[in-house]
Amino acid sequence: MGLTPVRDGEVAAIVTTLEMRVKPPLRPLPASRLRLARWEAPTPDRYRVLFRRVGAPWLWFSRLVIDEADLRAIIHDPDIAIYAVVDPAGIEVGMVELDFRQPATCEISYFALIPELAGQGFGRWLMAETLARAWTKGIARVWLHTCTLDHPSALNFYRAQGFTAIQRTIETFADPRITGHLPPETAPQIPLLSRR
Repeated sequence: MGLTPVRDGEVAAIVTTLEMRVKPPLRPLPASRLRLARWEAPTPDRYRVLFRRVGAPWLWFSRLVIDEADLRAIIHDPDIAIYAVVDPAGIEVGMVELDFRQPATCEISYFALIPELAGQGFGRWLMAETLARAWTKGIARVWLHTCTLDHPSALNFYRAQGFTAIQRTIETFADPRITGHLPPETAPQIPLLSRR
């Protein structure tokens, strides 16, 4: 057993894939001052602003690096459902993206709230709302993935919501703070190791 070095300018994460094969029993939705607003065919710019707002603290970058046409094809696909989490003032403070492109399957592609809302019970509310939308007629599997760059409680949170871990992989990628897709001060909890 040995250590595998990560190249300068890259980040590595352990990715855990989790799934649900049985629709969870109905339970009361936790109360929340937040609401989910469906985004029908958002502009790429609007989408990226929210994606960056909720995902930058965890180095989300995938939707920031694809070109506009490819992003538009994804977010305008009729089998992709995008929701903004909105607070009482109308400010977008989170997002959910559901991918129904595979038969009988829903992938929770993105699920996040801004870090300032962590630890206040909003995650349980958001997951209950998400699962109510994911388990539509004909769905036999709901799945998602998380990684060691996400919130430290993410994996345990998903398990507590009824997901079962089924696979682990290692992902390496160019650090988006070095490539210029995110500011260098983003995600200070993840060491920034620049090229020599």
